[in-house]
Amino acid sequence: MTKKNMLPKKLSQESISPENQVLLYQSKDGNYHVEVIMQGATVWLSQKQMAELFKVETNTINYHIKAIFKTKELLEDSVIRKIRITAKDGKSYETNFYNLDLIISVGYRVNSTRATQFRIWATRTLKEHLLKGYTIDQERLNTTRIAELEKALNFIKHSAGKRSLTNDEGQGLLEIITRYARSWALLKCYDEDDLPQTAGQSPKFTLNYEHANKVICELKQNLLAKGEATELFAHERETGLQAILGNLEQCFGGQELYPSLESKAANLLYFIIKDHPFLDGNKRVGSFLFIHFLDRNGRLRNKAGEIVINDNALVALALLIAESEPKNKELMVQLVTNLIE
Repeated sequence: MTKKNMLPKKLSQESISPENQVLLYQSKDGNYHVEVIMQGATVWLSQKQMAELFKVETNTINYHIKAIFKTKELLEDSVIRKIRITAKDGKSYETNFYNLDLIISVGYRVNSTRATQFRIWATRTLKEHLLKGYTIDQERLNTTRIAELEKALNFIKHSAGKRSLTNDEGQGLLEIITRYARSWALLKCYDEDDLPQTAGQSPKFTLNYEHANKVICELKQNLLAKGEATELFAHERETGLQAILGNLEQCFGGQELYPSLESKAANLLYFIIKDHPFLDGNKRVGSFLFIHFLDRNGRLRNKAGEIVINDNALVALALLIAESEPKNKELMVQLVTNLIE
């Protein structure tokens, strides 16, 4: 995949690391190619590269980037990274590079066809690198750490391997894998079914049965109007949902069984998916109530303003929970809890 003889001359060698690789992207018509930096779970381009990719002037790219930040569609700190490059005069300069989210947001504004082609290529490439392990610098990692990562990846891939993954599900698994790959200690705990217990915070908003029914009905009407659900969607089996919500508020010895909003949210998602309180749509309703609960408690976004669990990651979590064995219940709950944290 990535080879040193493919590195563009304009990138200084000090900018190249195991987490900072360069890949060659070529447009479908073959008329354009660019060396794309891949770092972590995303890819990076400069404004000049974006201008060449989307066939517009650099000042057009700059205009749209400013508009995106002004409307807070994306947060500046989360999509920009300074990378050192070497100019034609031989001097090194730090230049702003922008991640895939920003690249695609700009691309859809100026050249949606090329934006779509680039997104498909980047998504496929990132999936290959993360799932197949191409980005692991095995020469720099010791044998134990490689084994830890492989076991963690195998756990997730084994769970997902029971069925064919859609693109969104696959991308969601990448999101989860990437988050856990940032901490070897957490990976080790995950592999040993011993994820750390987190203290969390007490919820300000309690999801009662009446409120849950109201928002589920609104969701159902929206989906019916779009032709994305039938009358069976969210039709409750007896008192299944009521029992789950009551279970979340249980106390024992004067102490709540699920005292933190993180533990309540994680168990809410797990119980609705695994206990099937509805005739149809349990994963969708569970995911919806999970997000609604986090949002009403001010925990849908982190301190940087980023969504704690994006759509693809949520799809993957629902998949992992649905396919998990009952014996792995606590592991699944702690996985969700730690991702919220």
